Amino acid sequence: MLMLRNFLSFKVFSICGKKSFSSASYVQGQSPKTNTREYFYYIDHQGQLFLDDAKVKNFISCFQDKEFLAFFFRRIRINNTGRYENEFPYVSRCGREKNYIRCDDVPIVYTHILDKETSSKKSYHLSYGNTGDILTVPFEPEKICMLPESCRVYHPAPERTGGIGLVKSKLAIQLSQYFSYDHQTDKEFVLPPTKFTWQGKTYDLTNDLLHIPRIGKF
Repeated sequence: MLMLRNFLSFKVFSICGKKSFSSASYVQGQSPKTNTREYFYYIDHQGQLFLDDAKVKNFISCFQDKEFLAFFFRRIRINNTGRYENEFPYVSRCGREKNYIRCDDVPIVYTHILDKETSSKKSYHLSYGNTGDILTVPFEPEKICMLPESCRVYHPAPERTGGIGLVKSKLAIQLSQYFSYDHQTDKEFVLPPTKFTWQGKTYDLTNDLLHIPRIGKF
């Protein structure tokens, strides 16, 4: 298992060198027609949001206001506007403003697991959009999956964004200790894990997400 975690750590960080700029021609705030403004954004593999044309993309230059991020991420949809659909496959609308989005992978990136306790039971949720506990989805252990060729880990996401979310690399490495395989060790890095143990219970993984097209895939 330690071997798997080390391999996952190497793979995750070795595929994060995708170019963080677009070749599309645009001007931030452009107005293609009356009373319409267009802006262009980029979401990296850590779930950080940037203006697409920002020359430096790091923790300092990303958007960090949680209320703004929640507003922005709640409105993300697949881009079927007829504009920039190939270059920016997602869009977040705000009235007459269209915010086109491209991604390192997919727009929903899960950054933390949160536990929510009620009088009857404890439940777990995945947080996304770097919004803390504002934007979450229920954690479904049996539906988590690891893509064999990249070792990136995915979990279901809202259907409006394509139905699949990426687990942030740091969290994915933490979760890797809970994966296991039915098949032989020498096949571990060719086939996806088949089981996931969470809170003392072992789940048979559906691996359904492996068959979902990722519009913004790297």
